[in-house]
Amino acid sequence: MNETKIDKKYQEEFIDVLKMIKISRDTALRSVNTELINLYWNIGEYIDEKIEKSNWGKSVVEQLSQYIFKMEPGLKGFSSSNLWRMRQFYSTYKYYPKLATALREITWSHNLAIFSRCKTVKKKRILY
Repeated sequence: MNETKIDKKYQEEFIDVLKMIKISRDTALRSVNTELINLYWNIGEYIDEKIEKSNWGKSVVEQLSQYIFKMEPGLKGFSSSNLWRMRQFYSTYKYYPKLATALREITWSHNLAIFSRCKTVKKKRILY
């Protein structure tokens, strides 16, 4: 990029534009995070229902993970252990809709830390 001298009289306006860019970028990242958490919730719900109403178990979830990898080799985050975590996430909070909605605002890694380290939903709610 060419080194162009920045005229001081425009610096405040340039700062305003830079602020808009940063705010928009942060909003986009939060939206992406929320959508990913929704996806993980929905997958967890799907797996939970299949386990409860069908004959799904560890081997079927493993096959699902392998199928996802085979069909979409570049897709990351859908190992069998992560699929089980999605089910655990859903089953932990399915009876707490307000909390489940709030949890969509934090990252997946923060969610994992909360629901895997705390033994009761009460403790999980306190941490959040």
